[in-house]
Amino acid sequence: MPSRRRLFRTTGVIFALLTYVGCRLLPPLALGAAGTAAAAALLLAAGIFVPQSIRRSDALAWVGLTAMGFFSTLLVTTLLRDVFLLAARLSVGGARYQTLLEPSALATLAVTAAITGVGFVIARRPRIVNVDIPISRLPAALHGFSITQISDVHVGPTIRREFVERLVRRVNGLRADLIAVTGDLVDGSVQQLASHTAPLSKLSARHGAYFVTGNHEYYSGEAAWTKEIRRLGLTVLKNQHVVLNHDGASLVLAGVNDIGAHHFDAAQRSDPAAALAGAPTDAGARILLAHQPGSAQAAAKAGYDVQISGHTHGGQFWPWNLFVRFFQPFTAGLHRVKNLWVYVSRGTGYWGPPNRFGVPAEITRIRLVPEARG
Repeated sequence: MPSRRRLFRTTGVIFALLTYVGCRLLPPLALGAAGTAAAAALLLAAGIFVPQSIRRSDALAWVGLTAMGFFSTLLVTTLLRDVFLLAARLSVGGARYQTLLEPSALATLAVTAAITGVGFVIARRPRIVNVDIPISRLPAALHGFSITQISDVHVGPTIRREFVERLVRRVNGLRADLIAVTGDLVDGSVQQLASHTAPLSKLSARHGAYFVTGNHEYYSGEAAWTKEIRRLGLTVLKNQHVVLNHDGASLVLAGVNDIGAHHFDAAQRSDPAAALAGAPTDAGARILLAHQPGSAQAAAKAGYDVQISGHTHGGQFWPWNLFVRFFQPFTAGLHRVKNLWVYVSRGTGYWGPPNRFGVPAEITRIRLVPEARG
């Protein structure tokens, strides 16, 4: 019942926003009675179907989730149009203002369609991002040690086996020393998605592939997914570490549960210090895999050199990328917290709308390099 009430509330909000968009854009377009009725019906259908499309896994999910991105962008471009029209009315007067109504409405629709189309193409083609992280007193054997990170793939309604197969081929082609999968791999149950995540069993790196949970694993059945991911051959680090020997030098790789895991299971509270317990103090580098950048303060206190995270999607697409900074300590890229380097991936897949306009998806190739001496 609570989930049904939530759906009704969400649908109500969407209806209100779509009503605003319709009232602002349809009258200036002079579509006639039939055209206006058809456009209003389309908005009505979007208000009903879009909120339900998130949990679908069929062809209609593509329509609903693409529409979700289109209408969220349309809401913003409509607001910007209204700001423009207000400024025009104040500066050029009523007569000239009237001549702007129709072309500005058409421009709003055209810009929204362009953002949706370009964002779709970008979302389906993650780029390779190269990042060098300088480590003080890095042993010579670890100079150039490479980690390929994928994060926030969100295998689910529109990210399916074909996408994962291409991703695995590209990751393996980078020939990293290890592969890190930093959470939010799935949106759905093992029963629904096992056939689509199966290609991950082919991930290959010298020191193997490692996984830490994100918040979406807990939404999707964390225990079952942990078992399935281990079956696929990935090492799941749950407040744990491993010690890797690389050409005679040791590297500690630790992983923590998602920072919100304790809300689902009190025994799984994220703990960067516990993940490091018993690790050798003379390791050449200490690396933490943590889904959310919010783990950084605890990681810095625990003595890690590097934290590798995701979660934020970098905001995923314009204009929402402008607001992530108000909710997360870091939006994307490389940052410093005391003696800790924090790298935040923009994500390899996407959640919800297949749109990455202005915020490209990424496969990250991280190299450890010696810190330059001043």
